[in-house]
Amino acid sequence: MVEAEKSQRNSLSTENLSAAEAWASCLEIIRDNINYQKYKSWFHPIKPVALDQKTLTIQVPSQFWYEWLEEHYYNIMRSTITKILGEGARFEYSIVLEKAEQEHQDLAVRMPQRSSPPVQNSSDQNEQVQNGYDTSYSADSIRNPFVIPGIKKSKIEPNLNENYVFSQFIEGDCNRLARSAAIAIAENPGKNSFNPFFVYGGVGLGKTHLVQSIGNKIRQDYGDKFSILYISSDQFTNEFVHSIRNNRAREFSMFYRNIDVLIVDDIQFFSGKEKTQEEFFHIFNALHQDGKQIILTSDRAPKDVPDIEERLISRFNWGLSADLQIPDYETRYAILEKKSLENGIEFDGEIFEFIAHNFKSSIRDLQGAIIKLLATASLQKIDNIDLPMAKRILKDLIKETKKHISIDDIQRLVCDYFGIDPNKVREKTRKQEVVEARQIAMYLSKTMTKSSLKTIGLHFGGRDHSTVIHAISSVEDRLETSPKFDQVIKDIQQRVELASM
Repeated sequence: MVEAEKSQRNSLSTENLSAAEAWASCLEIIRDNINYQKYKSWFHPIKPVALDQKTLTIQVPSQFWYEWLEEHYYNIMRSTITKILGEGARFEYSIVLEKAEQEHQDLAVRMPQRSSPPVQNSSDQNEQVQNGYDTSYSADSIRNPFVIPGIKKSKIEPNLNENYVFSQFIEGDCNRLARSAAIAIAENPGKNSFNPFFVYGGVGLGKTHLVQSIGNKIRQDYGDKFSILYISSDQFTNEFVHSIRNNRAREFSMFYRNIDVLIVDDIQFFSGKEKTQEEFFHIFNALHQDGKQIILTSDRAPKDVPDIEERLISRFNWGLSADLQIPDYETRYAILEKKSLENGIEFDGEIFEFIAHNFKSSIRDLQGAIIKLLATASLQKIDNIDLPMAKRILKDLIKETKKHISIDDIQRLVCDYFGIDPNKVREKTRKQEVVEARQIAMYLSKTMTKSSLKTIGLHFGGRDHSTVIHAISSVEDRLETSPKFDQVIKDIQQRVELASM
């Protein structure tokens, strides 16, 4: 509607306006002055009821709704009704009682608009009118205070572990993309192309650490400018069910739509929960449309999460999906080294090597191993833990992962040591470096496995048992006469032992 038409309508007496027309004129002004999503959330559901001279009665869904409007939109509503109906105009609220309190389905109570604005904690009330929300909650609203917002002024508890920061998250080839994207998001939340940011990977690979690092970085850099919430998918579901049981699902939804950075962990546990998925779908849409940052984690890629609606899977793929892979040896070693330095205790490099070789599938297992060593050193007042002692201490943790070493494993490790292709030791070449590697591999296959001479020979290009015997004898002779060669064999044996643990 053009300005001339607005002026013409505003000049009409209240007698010539219906409640619907007066409210429609108010909405035109309000819509031009607040965020569209906030307008759709808070004003679109309101219904005009009656117009009595300069009092416009509007119906709101709950007592909470009335309090929220009065707390956050008082100034704009007051000025708007004055502009439409003239000086002395005011709103009156018709509040639909919650079902739990109703005797009749349509029972309602009337509340007047306050005569003066509520006291604001912030000096810039206009910003609150523009934003249309506040990072607050009512501690007495429900059992878990951070779920349902109210009008009491207090900050949302983000539920972040302060120890989960980027400086403690070791970067490697296994996580470089995810970590780089996470830092970019923390520097510019909601205003980047990584929205939503979907992090996936196996148990214990650092998903929770990484996404909480984003929240902690935002808090460090921006203070209270952004409201942040970390929550597990199970907790989200439980609180949603609780809000339904208490007829407060609308408040639950409004609260989550007003979070600036929402982090939901283990999204795979939404599987099969249709109502939870539907609610999260609408919250997701509202947040994304409003430029809020959404961060999700799962134990698998979006397309592989079972029993999740296709419309949700599609939205998970809108931004960036980054996987966390099993850390390579160098990354595992760096994690162990950093963890020990943080605790002020140094271990020999061979201990880190032993742990890094034996705990490959989970960063959590790596940390558990080093913590057990640290605890033992502290409780038993041991100044120096050597490799044999470390093996004894960690024996219970690694016994399930110990595997039987094979001839192929020995061939590979020996060839890695000498820097040659493992296929060479199975060929008929007589190059000195290949012959030496072949003989050592045959010797270790005999001493470190239960394989027969014939079986060993078959793994080395089908050689007969006499060739294996000759190789073993040659190695034994060199061990008796060459300390340097003896050390080479010990080094390789240790590598094989570590790989077999």
